[in-house]
Amino acid sequence: MTVRAVVSPASPLLEQAVVADGRGTLVASVAEAEALVWTDPGDPAGLATVLASGGGHPGLRWVQLPFAGVDAFLPLIDTGRVWTSTKGAYAEPVAEHALALGLAGLRGLGARARARSWGRPAGRRLMGGRVTVVGGGGITEALVRLLVPFGVTVTVVRKRVAPMAGVADVVAPTGLGAALGGADLVVLALALTPETAGLIGGAELAAMEPHAWLVNVARGDHVDTDALVEALRAGTIGGAALDVTSPEPLPGGHPLWSLDNCLITPHVANTWAMALPLFAERVRENVRRWADGESLLGVVDPVLGY
Repeated sequence: MTVRAVVSPASPLLEQAVVADGRGTLVASVAEAEALVWTDPGDPAGLATVLASGGGHPGLRWVQLPFAGVDAFLPLIDTGRVWTSTKGAYAEPVAEHALALGLAGLRGLGARARARSWGRPAGRRLMGGRVTVVGGGGITEALVRLLVPFGVTVTVVRKRVAPMAGVADVVAPTGLGAALGGADLVVLALALTPETAGLIGGAELAAMEPHAWLVNVARGDHVDTDALVEALRAGTIGGAALDVTSPEPLPGGHPLWSLDNCLITPHVANTWAMALPLFAERVRENVRRWADGESLLGVVDPVLGY
């Protein structure tokens, strides 16, 4: 079976991925396609326009989205088509960034980068410590593998309580408060849904250790920003290392920019340059699977929202 696919907006690398195994063929328009590879993660309105044209394109049976997080596209996701994200495809670069942020936070590198004098000795080791990760997907699995040389004890908070390789304890979301206590690092690596928005507020920050760092490589809306600013100013926690913020982009002059115990990167845990080859590989594999009648990778559950 050959898959008739369109890549929009056009991308030579992704078009090559469609035809790489001889299982896919490129067509000129969505009206001719059974599969659509959508390449613009920042334009859900554009995708909505494409899908609404041509009588809704009843022949279009599968839509591949470009990022793991699909919260911006949720209003479009229905049960009439198969929708896939890239969840799992970008796990390694995001996990790498999470570890870098955590180490930088514990070692006080954000404050040292801003310093203009020698200062006092400060910093904590991660070796032999405790890490709590909220979310149990591919990023968490990749991060757990990276943490092995540090000899840490890992706790994972996730919906599905089941053993995970390298993880000492897996607990349900109801156990979040207890899982925060005792951790040196708390890493957010979960999907944004109505249930997880505002997951980390004043009570959760108060449950963390005074030296602990919060690392967020998921979505800014998981965290109550006002509560975080208050906790950072008061020294309730050691600090926060954020690749995502709420609002995003974080405006100039926001209090988070001026806090020595806050380290911010501009949503670069997985840049488009890093992502594109990995996205292409996911497209190639899913085209092959669709052609062979196999289950696709990264299928989105419209009820769960990821």
